[in-house]
Amino acid sequence: MMIYTVTFNPAIDYAIGVKHLEPGMTNRSTFEQFLPGGKGLNVSTILNNLGIANVALGFIAGFTGAEIKRSFEAIGGKSDFIELKEGLSRINVKIKSEEETEINAIGPVIDQEAVSQLMEQLNSLQNGDILILAGSIPSSLSDSLYSDIMKMLSDRNIMIAVDATKDLLLNVLPYRPFLVKPNNHELGEIFGVTLESREDVVPYAKKLQEQGARNVLISMAGEGAVLVPETGSVMMSRAPKGIVKNSVGAGDSMVAGFIAGWCEKQDYAHAFKMGISSGSASAFSELLATKSEIEQIYQSLELL
Repeated sequence: MMIYTVTFNPAIDYAIGVKHLEPGMTNRSTFEQFLPGGKGLNVSTILNNLGIANVALGFIAGFTGAEIKRSFEAIGGKSDFIELKEGLSRINVKIKSEEETEINAIGPVIDQEAVSQLMEQLNSLQNGDILILAGSIPSSLSDSLYSDIMKMLSDRNIMIAVDATKDLLLNVLPYRPFLVKPNNHELGEIFGVTLESREDVVPYAKKLQEQGARNVLISMAGEGAVLVPETGSVMMSRAPKGIVKNSVGAGDSMVAGFIAGWCEKQDYAHAFKMGISSGSASAFSELLATKSEIEQIYQSLELL
């Protein structure tokens, strides 16, 4: 069994600290940090930190793409990226001041030949493998790409987790994804409602199940999280206490923790607790969470 993550538009995340950001003025930084980024890469990093083998797939381009590959492998990641002939992988700027401000770049155009290469890679997945599709798809590609991948793999026993929004998510539901993880705002957007409490999200999570999702995990920031597993039960948790230092990657960490927990025990309560612990630990850390940070939260976590 192997876990694969796919990031269509990976990035260098350039985090820069500014004491007091003044638009229109020259601002000086207090620190800078370059990290390999993108939702699938974040998932892979947390899995690596938990000691779970996985391979990161996706597209890279130019000198920034080479740096994504180098820096990801330097922190212990294993990758099999497809190198595009033209363009540059993104640099996403995260300005950390009194408020967090993000500027996410567009990224390179991904041609049909490169997409075919990725499909070939994915077509080699075996029964028992796990695939995690995370994040948006660049505008140069079809909105049906996630569902095309799942259709191609539908005759195999492959567990697929999808962390995407709106149509990307809705398109995959007929192919029975093992896990979908919208947050409460994304879930509300799908159904045209505002969802604020843990109880609010449950009927809409069940609607996603009616459309094909096997397990629905909803992250709710300070409100905690809800899991509606295929067993028919409902699990809830308050948000663990801590100071949020970095919200980037918390949702991806939750997906990684859930999958890691499921691989360990095939138990939904354990997977849910691992998901919450991983997401919270990353939010409370400057970087993505370490194994010991995740375990520390897990030990004090009680489900409602």
